Amino acid sequence: MTDSFNSLEDVWDGLLSRRPDEVRLVFLALDEDERTAVILHLQRMANETGWHPEQRLSAQIALKALEGLISTN
Repeated sequence: MTDSFNSLEDVWDGLLSRRPDEVRLVFLALDEDERTAVILHLQRMANETGWHPEQRLSAQIALKALEGLISTN
């Protein structure tokens, strides 16, 4: 995680912001291992039961925003 974000909470706030530009900005600031972990977690949030509907929606929006980046990173 880069110094651009003060905490893990800041990172997740950005990733789940529902603002595609912010989602991509935060994602690109992460290293490769962090990106992999984020994608796996977002996929679980979007697809597994037990998550609040608003969390699932935020994860789905984030994954949609990252579609073009996931295949290249």
